[in-house]
Amino acid sequence: MMDLDVALGKLDEVESRFERLNDELGSPEVYTNVERMRELSLERAEIEETVLMYREYRQVVTSIAENEELRFDADLGALAADELARLLPRREELISSLMAVLVPVDPLDRKNIYLEIRAGTGGEEAALFAADLFRMYSRYAERRRWSVEIMDISETEIGGLKEVIALVSGSRVYSFLKFEGGVHRVQRVPETEAQGRIHTSAVTVAIMPEADDEDELQIDKSEVREDIFRATGAGGQHINKTDSAIRLTHLPTGIVVTCQDERSQHKNRARAYKVLAARLADMRRIELDNEEQAARRAMVGTGDRSERIRTYNFPQNRLTDHRINLTLYKLDQIMEGDLDEMISVLQAEFAARELSER
Repeated sequence: MMDLDVALGKLDEVESRFERLNDELGSPEVYTNVERMRELSLERAEIEETVLMYREYRQVVTSIAENEELRFDADLGALAADELARLLPRREELISSLMAVLVPVDPLDRKNIYLEIRAGTGGEEAALFAADLFRMYSRYAERRRWSVEIMDISETEIGGLKEVIALVSGSRVYSFLKFEGGVHRVQRVPETEAQGRIHTSAVTVAIMPEADDEDELQIDKSEVREDIFRATGAGGQHINKTDSAIRLTHLPTGIVVTCQDERSQHKNRARAYKVLAARLADMRRIELDNEEQAARRAMVGTGDRSERIRTYNFPQNRLTDHRINLTLYKLDQIMEGDLDEMISVLQAEFAARELSER
């Protein structure tokens, strides 16, 4: 993690820049140049919250020092102790928040995402857990008032999911879910297990930022094979009577995208190209990244247990994220979409790593 002194030095620079912006915005000359005034005002607005937070941090540190001196005073010791009980946690909150704002903004953070979940090792139990994960993310999306729109879904006869692709739309979706990509391992007694034995299964999750229109326009359609077929439901049941489902195969990369949720062939084709554009754009980003960044994004793997990023242990009500050694004993709440604590810890940890590399 970045040294606190280094972080405070960077915050001093931000505050100095804020004061210079105030000085320039207060000069008569700036009012003759509307574009310059707009640029300065925008830059000032972007750093104002950080500066105010930094100033509060300095006030809190000063107050802590003053109250520590009074702790053993006969008359004021109790009051000082109460103040320290309030100020010390606030100082830690401010340090965490200030560290986070020093991380360079990821331009993808504001994007919607395609969530892709596939059953891996474990057969029917893996498919059932894939359905549980999709429900978990859908519940989390409800809490954040995001929308979840299914692009393609392949169900099993007993309610599992072989695969699901969904567009998750809302405020800063990628910034919250970007660390969810990878292999998720589950340990529990399957519904299909008569002996009561704990089984281990794996599900793979991919998080792909929604592609820009330019990314879609870059697709050479002569390199894409289109197959049209009849959409099917669980166990191969027909869910409509028209050949409306679309399968796209990108010949240079071998990427295959299927969309069959809409009854309109035209809508399924449009959706499939959007998903294909997202996959191709994400593949290009990973190629440009170094190995560490590629591993951090952790796209869909094989479902092999050695690639796991997280384990869900139902008998112990325990979730473990192996990347940051985080263990939470509230798996029942997490599976209902209570992901805030886990995601905030992930964001803070990766922000600290990003800062330490600067």
